Amino acid sequence: METFKLKASLILVAILLFADCLNVEGQICRPSGTIRGKNPPPGKCNQDNDSDCCKEGQLYTKYKCSPPVSSHTKAYLTLNGFEKKEDGGAPSECDNHYHSDDTPVVALSTGWYNKGSRCLNNITITANGRSVVAMVVDECDSTMGCDSDHDYQPPCRNNIVDASRAVWKALGVPHGQWGGLDITWTDA
Repeated sequence: METFKLKASLILVAILLFADCLNVEGQICRPSGTIRGKNPPPGKCNQDNDSDCCKEGQLYTKYKCSPPVSSHTKAYLTLNGFEKKEDGGAPSECDNHYHSDDTPVVALSTGWYNKGSRCLNNITITANGRSVVAMVVDECDSTMGCDSDHDYQPPCRNNIVDASRAVWKALGVPHGQWGGLDITWTDA
């Protein structure tokens, strides 16, 4: 009887460990809270590249995570200016520099940025039948927003690859369609 209880306990522990491993691999990224928007001071929200400004009282979802990275991670490509005085705001997090819009660079949502672990590394972005290699230089903050540090823009969604004009050009997207595009990406 004691042997049966021991075996049953070991099997139960093995099942629980296996289920926990499956949970980590198939983990779903859930919102971590909200931020209440406030109107930016006059002239302080840069709306270049069709950027949104926070609105007084509106709740914006924030995330500490992003969907799992795979060989074809689904994401949403947005347009960002990485030069001084553009909608990106401050210098890039990875190197504290501004970057030319003619250089293929990106900012990744907080979970994918992963505390800078992808800084100055390349990713391959695929869409529109083409691929382009771009360097990660910044975080598209999914945890904060609606303040001067974030150019009075809402937090990024958890699946954003915020790209320079060079990335959009390399993907062959007609200029009038720049701003939002479903893509896949992977570490290069």
